[in-house]
Amino acid sequence: MSDIIYFFDTYAFFEIIRGNPNYNHYTNVRALTTIFNIAELNYNLKKNFDKKTADSYTEKYKMFIIDVDIDDIKKAMDLKIKNKKLSIPDALGYTIARKYNIKFLTGDNDFKDMADVEFVK
Repeated sequence: MSDIIYFFDTYAFFEIIRGNPNYNHYTNVRALTTIFNIAELNYNLKKNFDKKTADSYTEKYKMFIIDVDIDDIKKAMDLKIKNKKLSIPDALGYTIARKYNIKFLTGDNDFKDMADVEFVK
């Protein structure tokens, strides 16, 4: 496993699950995410696949969850006010990535030109 740490946006988890070869490199890195990203992942997997698949991936990725504190929420909502297109999980995730000085891994077009983003389609 690589020593490099990335914040995994929900988008990144989906691309890994779908087998996108552009995300192969990221299957062996250290990852962080929030409970909000895992909730978003579980919901969308249930919509697109089934409960068993969704819950299985939720269990697999729960080890990457880190705490979100009230200051993170305040900063993230400041970001969301400035960029209304971002979802709450996206704004929190990006804020957490900046807090820990790690790259925010996503292919979400709303992040394409933002600082400290590893943009992968």
